[in-house]
Amino acid sequence: MTQTIAPRVRTLVLLLLAATGLLLAGAGPVSAHAALTGSDPRQGAVVDKAPAQVSLTFSEKVALSDDSLRVLDPKGKRVDRGDPANVSSTTYAVKLHSGLPDGTYTVTYQVVSEDSHPVAGAYTFSIGAPSQTTVSVSDQTAGGGIVGTLYGIGRYVSYAGFIVLVGGAAFVLACWQRGAGVRAVQRFVVSGWLALTAATLALLLMRGSYTSTGKVGDIFDLDLLGQVLQTKTGAALVSRLLLLAAAALFIAVLFGAYDKREDDEKRDLSFGLAIGGTVVAAGLAASWAMSEHASTGLQAGIAMPVDVVHLMAVAGWLGGLAALLVALFRAPADNPVEASAVRRFSRVAFGSVLALVATGIYQSWRQLGSWSAFTGTRYGQLLLVKIGLVVLLVGIAWVSRRWTARLVDTAVVKKADASGEGETEAGDGETDAGGGGTDAGDAEKEHAAARTVASASGEKAASAAVSDQKGGGSERAAQLARQQAAIDTARRKQQRDADPNRFGLRRSVLAEASVAVVLLAVTTMLTSTEPGRTEEEARAASSASADASATGALTLDMSFDTGGEDGKGVVRLDLDPARVGGNEMHVYVQRPNGRAFDIPEVKIAFTLESQEIGPLPVVPDHIATGHWSASGVQIPMAGEWKIAVTVRTSDIDQTTVSKNAQIG
Repeated sequence: MTQTIAPRVRTLVLLLLAATGLLLAGAGPVSAHAALTGSDPRQGAVVDKAPAQVSLTFSEKVALSDDSLRVLDPKGKRVDRGDPANVSSTTYAVKLHSGLPDGTYTVTYQVVSEDSHPVAGAYTFSIGAPSQTTVSVSDQTAGGGIVGTLYGIGRYVSYAGFIVLVGGAAFVLACWQRGAGVRAVQRFVVSGWLALTAATLALLLMRGSYTSTGKVGDIFDLDLLGQVLQTKTGAALVSRLLLLAAAALFIAVLFGAYDKREDDEKRDLSFGLAIGGTVVAAGLAASWAMSEHASTGLQAGIAMPVDVVHLMAVAGWLGGLAALLVALFRAPADNPVEASAVRRFSRVAFGSVLALVATGIYQSWRQLGSWSAFTGTRYGQLLLVKIGLVVLLVGIAWVSRRWTARLVDTAVVKKADASGEGETEAGDGETDAGGGGTDAGDAEKEHAAARTVASASGEKAASAAVSDQKGGGSERAAQLARQQAAIDTARRKQQRDADPNRFGLRRSVLAEASVAVVLLAVTTMLTSTEPGRTEEEARAASSASADASATGALTLDMSFDTGGEDGKGVVRLDLDPARVGGNEMHVYVQRPNGRAFDIPEVKIAFTLESQEIGPLPVVPDHIATGHWSASGVQIPMAGEWKIAVTVRTSDIDQTTVSKNAQIG
């Protein structure tokens, strides 16, 4: 008894570990969507003169198109010029027209992150003073609308098709080779191929509209399609289509030449199909791994092969489960799925569980980042939903495993009983042969009785056949023969379904498959949701920026030219915390090449023109080469202050430069 319980407990523990790996893995692959972490000018900033360009900084590299960055004036007219450019690692900028009037300007961006997801948003800044604007920043979304919905459906269908195709083929090769000749199983695997092929074509066509305009009419825009083909995602989709052509050849051999071979010949062909099928399946899985989450972020070189293993393990488990369900419900009565095949699938699923445990734990570390992300991010909340589904799936799988054990035990008992009856009948035959004519007479009577039963059961068919012969027609006889075959098939199916163990297994596997469908939907949502790690990092960056804005961190750079020798340079003013009351001020003077240098005099004046306050003069103390400071600089009221800096480079060369800034 102890030996029986121990393996079951071990299996349950491993299944629970697999559940943990799956739920932590989220969508399977990893890394992040791009998030806006900084901009110049900043959100809500008021600058005294128009900037030459607008720059945006993201959390990772992004892909740009001609219209990825746009700047709109208060009337909604574009004021940017030229194409956006990458000015540093993750910073991108677009130049502006000169001589822009005062008012509120809107910056919109729509880019594609390295993990293939579109990212969009908008913010405003003002020149001189804020003004009314006709541009709305609330409708700046990416990947939404009808095209976004269709694209999401296509992603779901592609994942489902991959799981059905790979898992169904693996079930036939590794667990139930007789299933290669079962029409229902053939249709099941082929449907997976068709679904994946159709979804891949649809995703390729919709990709351009999905990441840019979002218009249905642009789905068939050849220019957009050409741009998609030049991207990493487009190359992955085309590669997937080429691999699906190889998969079609694999299916043709599996359900054609393979099914017609003898058992001895099947062994060699099975090895070749297993190798070729594994290569094709790994290539299909890599088309996701090399273009989505796993291809970017932390340890991408490790994450991509781990993701391939993860996807193949999911297909082996869930796809094999669906194939088993089809075999249990749709296999013909004269070729039911054997208990041994169910047992072999149980072993395959167990191996998939081990792979999911290993890959899921690693992926969870990359995606989530912290325990707080479980409840503090949308990704973590979806992950909690997946936790419940996986735990439920594991519980049902445990029930299915118990039914499988009973089914196998019953098959073994029946085989033993059949063997014992055969031996008994053989012994009785020998006794009868030595017993003389009485037993022979009894045997003859039994044969006669059997012939009588057979005659009675076929009387109707025989009578109809005679009638047809007299009438000269064979159509009626063929019809009766088909009816008799249908009756025999129904009888065998009824006998098969009468097995309580098989019936219980069918119900539990059906429940598993139902939960798996919902689980796949949640997983697909996770693949298009910003992972918790990145969301928290972006939130921290925004919080730091907001804190800097709230607590001061006011920095102004002003170029000056007094006209004399060494008269050109840049003066930088730092005011901390830039609020009402006392502030710490530092002034730095640099040459155009960035080197600090001393000048005879620097003076600062603060003026709040709206309240007619000032100018309030401040004379900082010289601290070091090119560095002056003043403490206790008093700002009496919050508002838009004009900060004027007077720079004297010689006895006669002097100039004053100024900027407006919000203080308090």
